[in-house]
Amino acid sequence: MPRTAKILIDGATSDLQFDYLIPDELVDQVVAGCRVRVPLRNRPAVGTVMAVVENDRSDWRGKLKPIQGLVDRDPILTPPLFRLADWISDYYLASREAVLRSMIPQAARTGEGTEKIRKAVVLVSDPDEDALENLRKRAKRQAELIDHLREQPDKQGLLADLTGSSLRFGRPTITGLEKAGLVEVRDETVARDPFANEEFLPSAPLKLSREQEEAFRIVVEAIESPEDASPAPILLRGVTGSGKTEIYLQAIQHVIDQGKGAIVLVPEISLTPQTADRFKQRFADIQREVAILHSHLSQGERHDEWRKVLRHEARIVIGARSAIFAPVRNLGLIVVDEEHENSYKQETIPRYQGRDLAVVRGHLERCAVLLGSATPSLESWRNVINGKYQLTELTQRIDDRAMPLIRVIDMKLESRKQRGGPAILSSKLRLAMEARLADGEQIILFLNRRGFARSMLCPECGFVAECPHCALALTFHREEDRLICHLCGHGRVAPKRCPECSSRAISMAGYGTEKVEAVIRSVFDDARVARVDTDTMRRKGQLQETLKAFKTRKIDILIGTQMIAKGLHFPNVTLVGVLNADIGLHVPDFRASERTFQLLTQVAGRAGRGDTAGEVIVQTFTPHAPAIQFARHHDFIGFATQELEMREQFRFPPCLHLAVITVRSVHKERAEFSLQTLHRRLKRRLPEGVEMTEPLPSPLVRSHDQWRFQVTLKSGSARRLGRHLRDVIADLTFPEDVLVTVDMDAYNLS
Repeated sequence: MPRTAKILIDGATSDLQFDYLIPDELVDQVVAGCRVRVPLRNRPAVGTVMAVVENDRSDWRGKLKPIQGLVDRDPILTPPLFRLADWISDYYLASREAVLRSMIPQAARTGEGTEKIRKAVVLVSDPDEDALENLRKRAKRQAELIDHLREQPDKQGLLADLTGSSLRFGRPTITGLEKAGLVEVRDETVARDPFANEEFLPSAPLKLSREQEEAFRIVVEAIESPEDASPAPILLRGVTGSGKTEIYLQAIQHVIDQGKGAIVLVPEISLTPQTADRFKQRFADIQREVAILHSHLSQGERHDEWRKVLRHEARIVIGARSAIFAPVRNLGLIVVDEEHENSYKQETIPRYQGRDLAVVRGHLERCAVLLGSATPSLESWRNVINGKYQLTELTQRIDDRAMPLIRVIDMKLESRKQRGGPAILSSKLRLAMEARLADGEQIILFLNRRGFARSMLCPECGFVAECPHCALALTFHREEDRLICHLCGHGRVAPKRCPECSSRAISMAGYGTEKVEAVIRSVFDDARVARVDTDTMRRKGQLQETLKAFKTRKIDILIGTQMIAKGLHFPNVTLVGVLNADIGLHVPDFRASERTFQLLTQVAGRAGRGDTAGEVIVQTFTPHAPAIQFARHHDFIGFATQELEMREQFRFPPCLHLAVITVRSVHKERAEFSLQTLHRRLKRRLPEGVEMTEPLPSPLVRSHDQWRFQVTLKSGSARRLGRHLRDVIADLTFPEDVLVTVDMDAYNLS
């Protein structure tokens, strides 16, 4: 009986699923998870096969149109990934098409230009020595080409390389061997390997400490749990430098020995190069089986790395949050490093949390999930308290190295000493830097703000240079000599006079990493200084080059934003300076204290990871803030206890679920009116146990020319909350220029 495929069409604003007839020649190839080309009205379209059924089970009783062809010969999605997509669509209130679009790389979705094809010359008939000797006498270059191909592991070479400037084999030489039947010129797929030009020296497993052995034992038990059981996720809380990565490596080796696969999530692209290096070194004998997935790869490299996983050539995947969708089969372990990081939260539809998806996928595939952090998220910590997660801890650094001494400098007192405004470097930090540099040690200076000056203002009339498209002050960048918006990218030349009152007193206020670099170069003129932020790390591979230069001690002082705050291991760094710990602490966000504590603890952990004791100097105008004091004493338990009490009292996550509805439009009145209408409908049918705020302007009321208004809902049940939102929004129609988004378990409240 003919078969029918249920196909979800790409690109629709809402899910469009239609039935198509599977032609006889494709019956054995079209399965769930395939990407196919189909006719849609009078145009071609691409879609994903969601299911294959017998014709008599089709929902359509008319004549079905046939599938036109396959986009890819391999199924893109595995059955567990289909189930994960359904969960994401239901929980985060996103269409299935939007979910699948986020799960499948761009190149794999289109199928166009996905593989790099080059001409290769292949030795197909190896002549004996007598025949080769005769060839040397009458065609010396042909014989030399045969010798060259013989030396290659696969008996072939790329045509471009053979005819290039180094080898210079002429095309007639190759043609002559073709006619003799000795070689063939073929199309070969060339793998784009982002690590092709790097050599990795194998590393051996390290001896585990007593605490590490206990943690490793717990992970192995989870890995070896019965196949019909889903082991509880494991939270590995280990102080910075305690050897969490070594546990990851040995656990993955255990998984590989069992013939299974593993996924390792890292939060920042900046962590990926160093993490990838350690994994490539440890698994040097199966280096081809390690795939790297992150957005700084070219589209071709990302496609080829992902294709390695799809074809079961790679069993270990390392990447940022989207790597959780890697089609690893027979999954044995998912590791989420620095599980507390906000960057695991996707800020576009579908607005998923990568850490939570790791837990869900682990449950669906019945594999072990290991969450690691020195400063776990309060969500994970509460799950430990409630018995949902197992806990294992590393309380000591490797080789019993001491935790760095953290000194807190009150910049109010420092500003009184140094007249003329707030100082960038306190006297204690400057003296400490001088001493460390004199001893040949390295320094990290952390400031989570890029640019030269935070804003430009006029002290006479109060004018502030603002972005015309966003409700945000423009930041001055001296290298470009422009005022730039860090949201939309708008830029303009900095005025010499105040545009409002024409005063020449207009001036810069505040400072960012660019100004810090200028000050450090002037104060420490003999030191080798580098800056790491999104302004300096634009060229592909530049971040990796800078971190390697710092590791090999070619750089003395590294200045950077949160790109350098966590996960990196530099044994010669003995001093870390936090130039302004107040950034992010006093914003209207209930997570501000938690983020500050985590960031300070993580950046402090970069110091003292070698044989020399480390020191951290934290500059702040609010030295008695709980987040700063708990971080000073490396006291996560104390911070988590008091913060959870506050969250419980004021009914904030993780004690309940939070959904933020944002309505955006270029027309302020339409956005505001649409939200008020939605608010009335939500309030009319509000279920018991769901709380809702009044409609208000967003903290960032205008962004990218769009006015933004929002309402927040809370509930102890995410399902009840999601059901209510879905039912109400489905019954409403909004103007075309009004966009409504729902962010379940929102992290960014602006």
